[in-house]
Amino acid sequence: MPTATIQDIQMSYTDAGSGPAVVFVHGYPFNRTLWNEQVSALTTNHRVVVPDLRGFGETEVGNLDSTMPQFARDVKNLLDHLLIEEALICGLSMGGYVTLAFYKEFPERVSGLLLANTRAEPDSDEGKISRHEQAEKALTEGMAGIADSMLPKLLTPETVSKKPDLVKRIRDMMLKTDPKGAAAALLGMAAREDFTSELPKVSVPALIIAGREDALIPMQHSERMHQAIANSRFVVIDHAAHVVNLEQASAFNNELVNFVTQLNYK
Repeated sequence: MPTATIQDIQMSYTDAGSGPAVVFVHGYPFNRTLWNEQVSALTTNHRVVVPDLRGFGETEVGNLDSTMPQFARDVKNLLDHLLIEEALICGLSMGGYVTLAFYKEFPERVSGLLLANTRAEPDSDEGKISRHEQAEKALTEGMAGIADSMLPKLLTPETVSKKPDLVKRIRDMMLKTDPKGAAAALLGMAAREDFTSELPKVSVPALIIAGREDALIPMQHSERMHQAIANSRFVVIDHAAHVVNLEQASAFNNELVNFVTQLNYK
């Protein structure tokens, strides 16, 4: 896979297809392979860019804090490197936090937003404490315990029992995450700002997707984003929890393809 020098890191990324640009931003604690099914669905008519965020996949942790604005600047700098002026930015979970931060800082670079299983609100005080505890656990114990505790929350019970290959794929992604990268991202998520006041300022089309059985970020958060963003569509996908793009890839891709074909790129 290609790499680019982005500030203090070598960033690994996928760059496939040609046409209007679509950027996918993965969640925690995953990497760019989270989006493989979506890359395959779009590359016939679009240029698809999928970075490994700093500290994830094959990208270095670096020396800068892994805040949501820093992740967004890394993505913007990658687009500069690739000479991409405008793109549809798609984020799931933490990737959604990054997508919102990207739009706040670089709205002129965004043709549309896809926000999947994410939210605009910051962590509660209890949530922040939990993030810090998880960061310490990642550094002292590695990723296995985190992976095993997260898996039942990421997927529906039906998926866990009937799709062992998918369960293994997701667990393997988490196990491959650098504990230092995971810890840095957890602290960055704990420190993220409240983006709810920014939502009414969104002037580009937005597709907001939620898994009906998501226990980590219940779909009510997605519905509130939809209510705040004027030009948005809200879709709930059945038989899916947090990793909706993998649990129900066909349904997710149908919504994605319909959305990108309707966008008016500059």
